Amino acid sequence: MSERSLRPVQGAALLALSALLFSCMGVVIREASATVNNENIVFFRNLVGVVFFLPLLLNKGLQPFKTQRLKSHLLRTSYGLAAMYCFFYAIAHLPLADAMLFTYSAPVFTPIIAYLWLKEPLTKRMLAFSALGLVGVILVAKPSNAIFSSLSLVGLAASLLAATAFVSIREMSDTEPAYRMVFYFAFFSSLISAVPLLWAWQPLSSEQIILLCAAGLLAAFAQIVMSRAYSLAPPGLIGPVAYLAIVFAGVFSLILWDEVPDSTSILGAILIFTASLLAVLWRKH
Repeated sequence: MSERSLRPVQGAALLALSALLFSCMGVVIREASATVNNENIVFFRNLVGVVFFLPLLLNKGLQPFKTQRLKSHLLRTSYGLAAMYCFFYAIAHLPLADAMLFTYSAPVFTPIIAYLWLKEPLTKRMLAFSALGLVGVILVAKPSNAIFSSLSLVGLAASLLAATAFVSIREMSDTEPAYRMVFYFAFFSSLISAVPLLWAWQPLSSEQIILLCAAGLLAAFAQIVMSRAYSLAPPGLIGPVAYLAIVFAGVFSLILWDEVPDSTSILGAILIFTASLLAVLWRKH
């Protein structure tokens, strides 16, 4: 069994790339969700992830996917898929700004969970940078009073589950390559998310299928890059970089939908960038 890597700069760069890819996926899902229900979106996102690995399966067979840690993969899938459904539920029942806040608050919890689970170092500086990034997210999202409702517990659960999924990636990284973690996540998630289709299936047009396939491909690439990032450095150290997703989302909103950010959002974006950079660059050598 090999030791876990500690290359924070490379890990942060890959996490920033995954944030960009997830933001692109969000754009595609926003377009698809106008006419496609959540159950179909979740299922196709996962199914395309399995299809993504077919060339490797046909070329190399099952050998690259053999694992001694099937239970760990199943647990990681449980955390990630439960987080996904909670996020969708929050988006459906809370104002979008409030749901966004929960979507991007997972990095606040990752250092604590990584410390409790993996005994990764936990410093006041890590917590401070995570909190600074969260303040930036609040300034961008501008949550409403609905954030204090009981429904917000679902959003909070989503953040905790997502953070646990990130740490579980780190936990498996000493033996499992990124592609194998993503494959099993997509495979198990496809099986589980197929069940709701028994009552929620809807016929899809060619345009809808193209959007869902694009979202699935972006998700697969993003997850491979994210899994590699968390295998290179502790989630508590590079986690604030994941906040950049909300900055990328703001840029796409401006370009695609002419949603112009106000001064508060710009200040929030600056805080997010600052927290992301300081988390990686200001550390003890």
